Amino acid sequence: MDLKDQLKGLFPEHKETAEPVIEKSSIWLQDDPIICKYEKRKGKPITILEGYTGATSDFKMLAKEIKRKLSVGGSFKDDKIIIQGDFRDRIMTMLKEKGFNVKRVGG
Repeated sequence: MDLKDQLKGLFPEHKETAEPVIEKSSIWLQDDPIICKYEKRKGKPITILEGYTGATSDFKMLAKEIKRKLSVGGSFKDDKIIIQGDFRDRIMTMLKEKGFNVKRVGG
């Protein structure tokens, strides 16, 4: 007996509805690659993403999504996304899945 059967037993009058379709956000994809580089500031590793030529609001939204998926801190300054820690490989994989061209720089 799965969860749906249990819920039907508890709420026999309930009619099942179709799940709402959530549209993916439309982030402008560009021809030039996004630069993904690694630095150390004050002895701590950071990952920097730069080179996005679309709207600033889209880049901020992308920064928020990356920070949420990786569960790390970071910021958006001077058209750059700064992520705490060395997450180049995971960030590059995420961006490639979204359709971005990504170039790894340094190290």
